[in-house]
Amino acid sequence: MGKKKQADDRFKKFGTVSFTSITKINDFIQYMEDGKVMATKCKDCGLIFFPPRADCCQCLTSNMDWAEVSGTGKLVTYSKLEYAPVGFGDDLPYSIAVLDYGDYKIFGRIASDVPDEEVRVGMEMKTIVNKLPNEQLNYVFQKV
Repeated sequence: MGKKKQADDRFKKFGTVSFTSITKINDFIQYMEDGKVMATKCKDCGLIFFPPRADCCQCLTSNMDWAEVSGTGKLVTYSKLEYAPVGFGDDLPYSIAVLDYGDYKIFGRIASDVPDEEVRVGMEMKTIVNKLPNEQLNYVFQKV
């Protein structure tokens, strides 16, 4: 009998509530543990994907590479949530937002230490790794 292959379930460490533990982009978690937020970039057409994808939807290839989300993005839109999906109720209220990095946009949460009165469409923000109290990882948008 052959040795049973162990499943790579590192992705279960992502997010407040992880709805999946196995994915083709498990290295995303290792990068986050190293303090980096990463996107994927198609080596054939150059499209950048966040959240990371293992396959390009434009040229239908799996010829992908990792690209760090660095620098600043502009806040395009945001919304303060008073109701949340299952598993996120203890975090209420919190703000979700979209940052535009030029070649790609990122949807995520504004860091809880950014005062509501300072949040403005067009402001510069950066995406950073956030370690949750339960040792899970996510990313948030921080004021620059």
